Amino acid sequence: MQSVLDVVDLALSLYVWILIASAIISWLVAFNVINVRNDFVRMVWDFLYRITEPALRPIRKVLPNLGGIDISPIILLLGIFFLQSVIARYLRPIVF
Repeated sequence: MQSVLDVVDLALSLYVWILIASAIISWLVAFNVINVRNDFVRMVWDFLYRITEPALRPIRKVLPNLGGIDISPIILLLGIFFLQSVIARYLRPIVF
């Protein structure tokens, strides 16, 4: 059971980094620092969009429209951090 919790924690940590990379790439595209016409940039952008959008879409549906500000990644990050702390505080002691 300990190894399952370790894998879940690792997957959540990896998803946090993917969310951060997605936010940074979206800012770079929005401020025209990188060009999405480049094939490599488009592949990375598409990969990050396909990985993060299924988790962010339900949050965006619930949140009100804030104009150009998208806080759904922050809310998802807070949820992931909460889940990691629940695993660390309550599930790990049960396993040992």
